[in-house]
Amino acid sequence: MTTPDPPPTAENDPVLASTEVTVTDGAAVKRAVMATMLGNAMEWFDFGVYAYLATTIGRVFFPDASGPAQLMSTFGIFAAAFIVRPLGGLYFGPLGDRIGRKKVLATTMIMMACSTFAIGLIPSYESIGIMAPILLVVFRLLQGFSTGGEYGGASTFIAEYAPDKRRGFLASFLEFGTLAGFAAAAGLVTLIAASVSDEALVDWAWRIPFLVAGPIGAIGVYLRIRIEETPAFQKFEAAESVAESSLSAPGRLRETFVTNWRPLVLCIVLVAAYDITDYGLLTYMPTYLSATLGYDESHGLVLMVVVMVLMMAAITFVGRFSDIVGRKPLLLAGCIGFFVLSVPAYLLIGLGSYVTIFLGLLILGCLLLLFVGVFPSTLPALFPTGVRYSGVAIGYNVSAALFGGTTPLVMTALQEAIGSHLVAPMYMMIAAVLGGVAVLLIPETARRPLRGSPPSVATREEAVEVLHHNGRSGHPPRSES
Repeated sequence: MTTPDPPPTAENDPVLASTEVTVTDGAAVKRAVMATMLGNAMEWFDFGVYAYLATTIGRVFFPDASGPAQLMSTFGIFAAAFIVRPLGGLYFGPLGDRIGRKKVLATTMIMMACSTFAIGLIPSYESIGIMAPILLVVFRLLQGFSTGGEYGGASTFIAEYAPDKRRGFLASFLEFGTLAGFAAAAGLVTLIAASVSDEALVDWAWRIPFLVAGPIGAIGVYLRIRIEETPAFQKFEAAESVAESSLSAPGRLRETFVTNWRPLVLCIVLVAAYDITDYGLLTYMPTYLSATLGYDESHGLVLMVVVMVLMMAAITFVGRFSDIVGRKPLLLAGCIGFFVLSVPAYLLIGLGSYVTIFLGLLILGCLLLLFVGVFPSTLPALFPTGVRYSGVAIGYNVSAALFGGTTPLVMTALQEAIGSHLVAPMYMMIAAVLGGVAVLLIPETARRPLRGSPPSVATREEAVEVLHHNGRSGHPPRSES
């Protein structure tokens, strides 16, 4: 009786051991996608809660201010968290490129959960006076700092785990998590607002979503510490170890800003277009519906939740489609769509019927899908492995600080100054033009290896085909003395 051959491994199979191609482990890819997606959902649940409770938070921490000033103060603190996000990117990005993506992502999860939980414990202005908004600012700054390392690391993690041909599909699950977090935040806030009186909401019930952050943060940390480091980073780290040329954090920053300045600038412009449209819909819109148009706040949130659930159902199809037709056609279609349809969508929302409000929100949501379904696979591909976390984290968060967190504040301020309800869609149109120019300048990255990484495939047979195409036998290269 013959003994069956052992399953192929990197130790007994030259194809799997080859440094010229990476064969991904399907089970490991699924674990990585799940852990990153759920962790991202929990992170953005924490961030979304503040946005959806903006009106209530203004009454708790700024009771002496008038309606518009109260809202401006609340959104000012919302924007403050974004101001420190580039600092988080500058710190966590090079750290993630030096010690690994996994450890940094676990750290950002802990920081976000603790700071959000702490917000739920802050006494009101009536209890401790000016210290209440000061503590709110402090914990919001901690939230922003931790978020500075989140998206860059999460998108890098999934992109480096995914096979080249499925990177768009798998990376889209990251934004599925983002939408799930926002939808869960909106759903919980709506449920609480509908279950208690207005006085109870201001008195104590607003704290519940923030306090939920503690246990869900613990789940997120557990999921992230159980996943392995990405194959691309492991190979890069091994190569650096052999070459003994590992860059320090300042060295990685220098390489990011000097050597890779062009993809960094394109990243910033792309994210600006994305952030203005994204935060304009997901964070500014509920306040616009209630404070500006006078619609019932809970009804507006319900419509937003429905739109986000529909976006969640479609987002992975958009990611998969980008693997077929490419990233650039979908991104360009999104830019053109926002330029042409933003004003009509807002005019529908302003008609007063819940049917037209829903149609307007759905139009904006479908256009936003073309961004959120493609960005997680587009941005990491702009940078080489050694500075990928740094490049995405810095570019994403610089843009988020300038355009993302300020979007609700700018839209509210411009509307107060100009007196027009169409300020927000015009702001989106400007963003779409800038984003379209950047899309035309970036390279197409669909179905291609990441910069600085070997081709990544899903099966051994695909690896053999790649090696044959490259004129290799499948044996790992011999080291030179």
